[in-house]
Amino acid sequence: MRSMVRFLQWAMPIGVLAAGMLLSATGSWAKPDYARRTNKDCSFCHPSDSWKLTDAGKYYRDHKYSLQGYKEPPKQEKK
Repeated sequence: MRSMVRFLQWAMPIGVLAAGMLLSATGSWAKPDYARRTNKDCSFCHPSDSWKLTDAGKYYRDHKYSLQGYKEPPKQEKK
């Protein structure tokens, strides 16, 4: 009985910390290395409100992680 109490004394805090880390971690396929390599902001390939890909991000993914040959669509003026 005493060994079970000792086990719980150190196992509970470790379990709570591990669960907290797992639940608070955000999964992401995007890598900061991509931004450094392309000298572009994350928002160049991802909309600001999600991790979905913009047309530039899809081009980057589909062309072996290169933006070579990508042409940005002309920006439309706001009215």
